[in-house]
Amino acid sequence: MRSDSPELQAPARRRLLGAGVVAATALLGGCGFALRGAPSFSFQVMRVTGLESGGVTRALRGALESAGVRTIGSNTPASAQGLVPQVLLVVLVDQVERAVVGQTADGRVRELQLRTRYRFRLDTPSGRTLIEDNELLMERDLSFSETAALSKSAEQDLSFRDMQADIVQQVLRRLSAVRLA
Repeated sequence: MRSDSPELQAPARRRLLGAGVVAATALLGGCGFALRGAPSFSFQVMRVTGLESGGVTRALRGALESAGVRTIGSNTPASAQGLVPQVLLVVLVDQVERAVVGQTADGRVRELQLRTRYRFRLDTPSGRTLIEDNELLMERDLSFSETAALSKSAEQDLSFRDMQADIVQQVLRRLSAVRLA
């Protein structure tokens, strides 16, 4: 067999590729790069007040519960569950909006803008504000066609769910940065 045959070149390429991956991993680890892991919180129990039934708030409560933080609604007495909330999440706005931003010459809808707006603040039970009023707004543009109304409706629902998930992740990052003193 010749030394430049494809059978002999393949293992050498694999070794070289493996060495390159190891070197890249070492360089990324050395510069401080790390994948974002699950958030950790400095509190274990949170009371949610305000607009508790909104879509973002429900998804946020689910994400907090899965991260190990117990959430209590404003109607649930904490003493009934034996829980004392360490922080209060006050939900001021939790809404979805749909606006027509483009029309054809004969007045038919051509383009929509979808918005999800979420405003909240975080307080301690004693009244100290940990996170000032904070508003998150996500917008997406969506083309519209009457002939494909059903598929556009499904696309709209998916866009709202994606925006909701993005806002939940942003709120979780803000909450994980809070340190109780």
